Amino acid sequence: MNITLNQTDSTNAQLKVVLEEADYAPKVDQQVKEYSKKAQIKGFRPGKVPAGLVKKMYGKSILVEQINKTLQEEISKYIRENDVKLLGEPLPEPNQADIDWDNQKTFEFTYQVGLLPDFNLPLDKSVEGYKVELDQKTIDEAYENLKRQFGKTTNPETSEQGDFISGELKQVDGEFQSKTLIPTSRVVEGQDKFVGVKADDVIRFDIRKTFGDDNAALAHVTGLSKEAVADLNGEFEFTVEKINRTEPSELNQELFDKLFGEGEVKTEEEFDAKIRETILENYEREADNLIFRNIIDTLVDNVEAELPTEFFKRWILVTNEGKLTEEQIEENFDKYVRELKWSMIKNKVVEENELKVTNEEVLESTKEKMLAQFNMPEVPEELKESMNGYAQQYLQQENGRNYINEYEQLLAEKVLAKLKEKMTVVEKTISSEDFRNMSL
Repeated sequence: MNITLNQTDSTNAQLKVVLEEADYAPKVDQQVKEYSKKAQIKGFRPGKVPAGLVKKMYGKSILVEQINKTLQEEISKYIRENDVKLLGEPLPEPNQADIDWDNQKTFEFTYQVGLLPDFNLPLDKSVEGYKVELDQKTIDEAYENLKRQFGKTTNPETSEQGDFISGELKQVDGEFQSKTLIPTSRVVEGQDKFVGVKADDVIRFDIRKTFGDDNAALAHVTGLSKEAVADLNGEFEFTVEKINRTEPSELNQELFDKLFGEGEVKTEEEFDAKIRETILENYEREADNLIFRNIIDTLVDNVEAELPTEFFKRWILVTNEGKLTEEQIEENFDKYVRELKWSMIKNKVVEENELKVTNEEVLESTKEKMLAQFNMPEVPEELKESMNGYAQQYLQQENGRNYINEYEQLLAEKVLAKLKEKMTVVEKTISSEDFRNMSL
């Protein structure tokens, strides 16, 4: 066997593989013997089918299978041993000579190869970060939301501001009609129309004036997507069926226990401190996510690396056969390049810092996510123990794809944490309200 890599320019090469009969014949003969033991052919007892007959009947398919397998193994070995930095995988040259599988003994295969360049990480670049300070408005909103979330729902006869009104929404000059729930707090004009109404009352209003340019509110009211409501306007009628009102929960021990576990918080002062701590932790997590996005964008924008552009386009087309057209690839190529550059950066950080993710880390992370779905302040020990089996089962599903996804996510987190250590983060203090408005 002879494998050669001929570099045609700085980012492209041709890989040539020549297979002699000695490279594949023993494997073909071995496979023929295996077929002879298992084949069931009329007139022969199981395991007694002559190898010559098997070769005559299945020899070509066995030959093709073994040559393809040998090619994959040997090319992978060559790339690994010679530390060739590839983009994707080698792609067969489009214009190769036809193979005579019946008579040929020596086979020659050529592949196009895209080479990834060595590059320097622009770690001297700084990124913007944020230190979030809680403002009183955010605290007040958190209290209101908690009181409402854990409050008691009632159905009064007559509506007040802040109620939710359920009923049927119908377009006056159109076909739209749907059962819906209108939050009176989202009404920006004509709130008086929704106050003091009762079952069977009909409210007529201009939907665009009533909810303004808030497509999120329109989507919530109509059940349509934000895109679908972008051009929605005109007169609508709403027939009231029921008034829904939430009586706020009191700040008492029952609420404290529901939120933080029995006896963890005993006074309003402790409750306030815990609420502030929890909110701040959430904002710090969001601030970290924003820093990580800034790190990715900064590095990708400043990495100087020549890429095998035409090979990359062909590789995307081949690996997504039938799913993407050349036109779609051209249209989104900048996005593909950014994703490739980030992948190159990530791999370089992993290699230079010897970053690893263990099986235990993958399992523990999966268990934590599963337990978080229960939304319980205190998780019983027996539930934690039972999660081992469920987590392992989940990770094995999709042919191991769930494991790979969790592994890659944890590795990316380690990469970003390492980059945050190495790069300069210029921290800016910002109120929680301003941060929330900025990150929307």
